[in-house]
Amino acid sequence: MRLDGTDKSNERTTRRLKRRVAHWEQSHRLNQERFDYRTGILASPSEVDAAEWNALLALQQQPTPFLRHEFLSALHAAQCAVADTGWAPQFVTLTDPRTGKLAAAAPVYLKGHSYGEYVFDWAWADAYKRNGLPYYPKLLCAVPFTPVQGNRLLAADTHALRHLAATLMAFAEQSDVSSLHVLFPTETEANALTEMGMMQREGVQFHWLNDGYRDFDDFLSTLEQKKRKNIRAERRKVHEAGVTMRRIRGEDIQDADWRFFSKCYRQTYREHFSSPYLNLDFFRMIGASMPENLLLVIAEYEGRPIASSLVVYQRDAQTGGTLYGRYWGALEHVPCLHFETAYYQPLEFCIEEKLGAFEGGAQGEHKMARGFLPTVTRSAHWLAHPAFADAVGHFLANEKNSIHAYVDELREHNPFKG
Repeated sequence: MRLDGTDKSNERTTRRLKRRVAHWEQSHRLNQERFDYRTGILASPSEVDAAEWNALLALQQQPTPFLRHEFLSALHAAQCAVADTGWAPQFVTLTDPRTGKLAAAAPVYLKGHSYGEYVFDWAWADAYKRNGLPYYPKLLCAVPFTPVQGNRLLAADTHALRHLAATLMAFAEQSDVSSLHVLFPTETEANALTEMGMMQREGVQFHWLNDGYRDFDDFLSTLEQKKRKNIRAERRKVHEAGVTMRRIRGEDIQDADWRFFSKCYRQTYREHFSSPYLNLDFFRMIGASMPENLLLVIAEYEGRPIASSLVVYQRDAQTGGTLYGRYWGALEHVPCLHFETAYYQPLEFCIEEKLGAFEGGAQGEHKMARGFLPTVTRSAHWLAHPAFADAVGHFLANEKNSIHAYVDELREHNPFKG
């Protein structure tokens, strides 16, 4: 639904939201050069123009393929991130009335649970429940099922960014929700949200950086001898088992490949006794709409595919680009096959294609032994209940100290030569 005053049933909601935004702007001194954006709360990504959304994304400091309109639309169209799965879209848009162009936007969802987020607030939900208070629904600004740091608040300029941050806060305040959470934003966005009164939280991921390596052996030569020896041994085990590897760029992925990969992906969740978040329709859709961002790695034994991983990447003129490790699965067990398929093959691709970084996704200290280094990630949180907000604020302050100590300890075990 659009809250731009064109629909009488939405006029009261529009006025309330505008009053809230005006209050936030005034209390945070954001009312210089004020004018009224047209605000939209959209129940589907299809309600915003794809070209305008992607053009806004391209202006950002840290865009990722996961915030492309095609990716978010596929999540919705394939029924992966919809109200029935606990992800009801409430995308927030701001339109410049002077030009009619999209000035700011954010992927916001009304959540009925905390699955698929990778910033864990289950303990907060449990505390609410123990005190007889509902934690759900909550508002979440994020890319579903995707622990990748990057822009979350798309904005044409600093003024639009601050107005969007104020709009998110106003939207949360006037909605019947316990809280608002913005996951994996950039540092600039996190700071803008902190100015609005949100609390910052930090986490740790492991990222690999391309130091201009000529090839995989050149990369290995920079590691400590033990790490280098272990990686060569792992790769040798896969080779000696008779497994061969095949890389398929997005535009060359066939439907049979997607069906096989989807089977592998489901198997990973089956082994963990959980339900997969994504489905074959979703993979087919992004394969058709954004093939230039996809690479499928397939492991084969005696001509049969037995395992696969799907990585997403984006080129960048300044950094070379970034590759994101996302999905993996195997139908047969071969020692070290996971490392070869999900790490070493993508690393080789990064080096060959001169991509600047490989982000390995959530968690995993084991990645350090393979050349990945700890990186701090951020999220921002607002809780409506004052007492709980205060308690969470104290918790986050202590957690931040622990995170910094943890990162310092990890850096003492740098896998590279001294």
